[in-house]
Amino acid sequence: MSVCSHEHHDTLHGVHDHPNVEIRLAEAESICTAAGARLTPLRKEVLELILNASGPVGAYDLLAKLKGNADRPAAPPTVYRTLDFLLEKGFIHRLTSINAYIPCCHPRAGHQAAFLICSECHAVKEASASGLIHELDALAHSDQFKAHHSIIEISGICQQCSK
Repeated sequence: MSVCSHEHHDTLHGVHDHPNVEIRLAEAESICTAAGARLTPLRKEVLELILNASGPVGAYDLLAKLKGNADRPAAPPTVYRTLDFLLEKGFIHRLTSINAYIPCCHPRAGHQAAFLICSECHAVKEASASGLIHELDALAHSDQFKAHHSIIEISGICQQCSK
């Protein structure tokens, strides 16, 4: 099931180019229900904060926004557990080079992405990295190396900022 309201056909696209947050949250709820998982109010709130952000958002930025909610004070371990759940379900991605989180518009099994990250405006674009991952897996296999995880991030200056 795709949380994205339109098809990308694995083309390069902005991760915040999906304006209908309510539909994406409802679809996330459906995916959780189908998987026998629960999108708790905190998980939903954190996902909504990431979906509504204009760029990558750090865990402590999320914590600060959640602490503004008097009904539910959040602690760092709670936020990190929530982020781990959202990562596991494929609703978000973690950008390791900047230690921040972005939405994933098409959670699916085996989804591997490559990210272009602008160091000026912090815009992030995503595309499928299945071909690249295949090459990296072959490289690892040639040395009998068992890869657990790969993240492809390219930092630079986007088209808008380079003008």
